[in-house]
Amino acid sequence: MPTVSTSEEPVARAARGTARARLLDAAVQVIRTKGLSATSVDDLCAAAGVTKGAFFHHFESKQALAVAAAEHWSQTTGALFAAGDYHAISDPLDRILGYLELRARLVAGFPADYTCLVGTMAQEAFATSPDVRDACAASIFGHARTLEPEFAAALAAAGDPPGVDAAGLARHTQAVLQGAFVLSKAADDPTLVTDSIAHLRRYLELLLAEGQRP
Repeated sequence: MPTVSTSEEPVARAARGTARARLLDAAVQVIRTKGLSATSVDDLCAAAGVTKGAFFHHFESKQALAVAAAEHWSQTTGALFAAGDYHAISDPLDRILGYLELRARLVAGFPADYTCLVGTMAQEAFATSPDVRDACAASIFGHARTLEPEFAAALAAAGDPPGVDAAGLARHTQAVLQGAFVLSKAADDPTLVTDSIAHLRRYLELLLAEGQRP
């Protein structure tokens, strides 16, 4: 995709000084472009500019790199969202909406550049590579848990509407995003992600503003 501004880049580039860092960065882009199964060690080495010897010095297999790449993805995207301006907003619902606004701003260009590495790998590896699947689950659910305090505060401010809880809303948010990424890939259309985020925003505004109405 045309890259978004540096401050909003979904994956901060790792230091280019080591083969391991270059391989992790290469894995993020190549696997999002080709998928895990279609990505070869040769592809990764070519994208990283390293030899196969360097690859196998750091990783015993492509699956081992995929596990490390999921952890790398969690760290770099986690840093991006932790630095988001929305954290400074006082109202909890507005903080959640600010998070969704940031997610929408990150959607531009081609699906390989704005979709989720761990979501991509989980779809392929869930039945064939438990280690990769578990690393992807740790990343996706770990990110969801970072949103739980915001949802808990927003639910409390809305009078704790029945039938919902913070953990469930946090997971639902990720389900909407991951599902929208799949639709976007199928249609090669980023607006399917931004439309889904807009629908999610309207749902949350209706749900979480209920207790704040006069």
